[in-house]
Amino acid sequence: MPVQASEVIVLGEDLGAWVAAQRLGWDKLLPAQQWLLESTLGLEPAGDDERPVRRSQSAAWERNIATARQFHAREGHLTVPRKHVEDVDGEPVGLGQFVNNARRRAATLSPQRRADLDALGMRW
Repeated sequence: MPVQASEVIVLGEDLGAWVAAQRLGWDKLLPAQQWLLESTLGLEPAGDDERPVRRSQSAAWERNIATARQFHAREGHLTVPRKHVEDVDGEPVGLGQFVNNARRRAATLSPQRRADLDALGMRW
């Protein structure tokens, strides 16, 4: 029976996250590593239904700009600390990193994306 990945913290390390990473990256492990995980911990490769869905760039932009709008509506500005994480429907969004990346990539943003950020008072 496979071990279920859950939050198990030992000496400050999240073993559940480690287990999930091993299962999701199964194909990158050496055969000996796979054997050890199977024989000692009862782990198996993650199924297709367990793999995270990757967002397209446009979907990621929409999520991030909606988060920026949420922050702006609450705070009245878009001066976000670089490490700030905004909670959106119980999911953490790295808003500070998004704003920082947008500033660094200002020259390559589409006119619409620049306008979206300008409307929120973005400091370039």
